[in-house]
Amino acid sequence: MKLLSSTAALLVCLGPLSASARSISFFDSTQAPIQVQKYPVEGDNPLEYCANPAGNILEIKSVDLSPDPPLPGQTLTINASGILNDRVEEGATVALEVKYGLITLIRQTADLCEQIKNVDLECPLEKGEMTLTKQVDLPSHIPPGRYNVHADVYSKDGRRITCLDGHNIEFKAGF
Repeated sequence: MKLLSSTAALLVCLGPLSASARSISFFDSTQAPIQVQKYPVEGDNPLEYCANPAGNILEIKSVDLSPDPPLPGQTLTINASGILNDRVEEGATVALEVKYGLITLIRQTADLCEQIKNVDLECPLEKGEMTLTKQVDLPSHIPPGRYNVHADVYSKDGRRITCLDGHNIEFKAGF
């Protein structure tokens, strides 16, 4: 009861402040909206670069996912192509974060050279053109909902290889 009366007294005291604050318009028509620059990855995919990809070691030409969106219990085929503008050696890292709505499921930093073995590649990755085709059998028990993925990849000397976001990757129930 004491908390309720204290809160009410605080609101009465702040009432005049709130009234004068309402008269200030922060969103008048002369203010330009904030523009967020997006950098989509070419191809049939939900990926975007985290920031302007100019200067990244990996220049991604395209990434195609089939099916897009991925479906639980089905095989996801990934076709990707790009150009490595420098050699990638042991010591490169990937910081990965996967969220289910607002819940973080995975947040880890891993050795890139250990992880790329999962897509049949090995370090060092030589400078030049690259292509990748990989099939991944997705489990049938992926909970329905929207997932967000963030991957930030750096060379052993701290230069950005690439940084990618997959926003609102949706898995639906009933598949």
